[in-house]
Amino acid sequence: MVSLGIGNLYPILIGLKATLLWPTFLLLGVLSLSSEEGKKNVIKKSDSIYTTVVFSDEFDYSGSPDTHKWHHQVIPPENGGWYNDELQHYTDRIKNSEVMDGSLFIRAYKEPYTIDGSTKSYTSARLNAKFEFTYGKVEVRAKLPTEDGTWPAIWTLGANVNETGNYFGDLFGKVGWPLCGEIDILEQTGWDKNTTISHFHWGDLNTKEYKNEGGTLSFPESEDGFHIFSMEWTEKSIKTFVDGNLVYELLNDDDKPFNHGHYLILNLAIGGNLGGEVSNSLTEASFEIDYVRIYQ
Repeated sequence: MVSLGIGNLYPILIGLKATLLWPTFLLLGVLSLSSEEGKKNVIKKSDSIYTTVVFSDEFDYSGSPDTHKWHHQVIPPENGGWYNDELQHYTDRIKNSEVMDGSLFIRAYKEPYTIDGSTKSYTSARLNAKFEFTYGKVEVRAKLPTEDGTWPAIWTLGANVNETGNYFGDLFGKVGWPLCGEIDILEQTGWDKNTTISHFHWGDLNTKEYKNEGGTLSFPESEDGFHIFSMEWTEKSIKTFVDGNLVYELLNDDDKPFNHGHYLILNLAIGGNLGGEVSNSLTEASFEIDYVRIYQ
């Protein structure tokens, strides 16, 4: 999801998870994605060069997420809320993020919740992996929520973002967003549950200009509802996949901030730019993650 950004023009609001409020004009960037490009991407398969697991959570325990591996990001950075007009507060309660039956469940609930005098109508969870890496493969097997208005996301930010309340703080720098770079491995709008989104946001290292690219992929229902969302990142390119099918490939050039450490984020937002309209009947939704693995 986007932290500055995981309206109803979903193309560019794809990732408003970084650390700045997205300008409306950014929406135009995603609208340029062509259906022909999407069709070509589907036939390409993953053939990863990365085979050694350097970080993983198989969720083979019960209770709260492993605190040696995960950090709850709960401080709202945008005037008492999160970017992208999202409707939830994130908490560290086991109610919103629980490991059980071999999976991590990130659960959103319709309930009033107040942090520092700011009250929102929903709660959920946002987890930062306590692992910084440069290049590699990320693989997450997950079942996405089906309810309208839900916005699940699997993504990364440059570890030098220094976003409010994140795990690393300014340990690796404080360039902010979009100069830190953002890789949206998986996002899904609240109104189209048959399509996934992968998007890249960054600030040009030479001109400081905001740029973005990305694509979408329609995928069939699986028997058990799970799919494998992955990203392969090298010095030359970054590719994202669903079940081994290519969603988008971004060329990795010297003017892009994708040659330094990033960290992984998992979250479930409600409403906002990509969540869209939320039905009054939505009282609970769940984003289930079977495992998370990072290879190098």
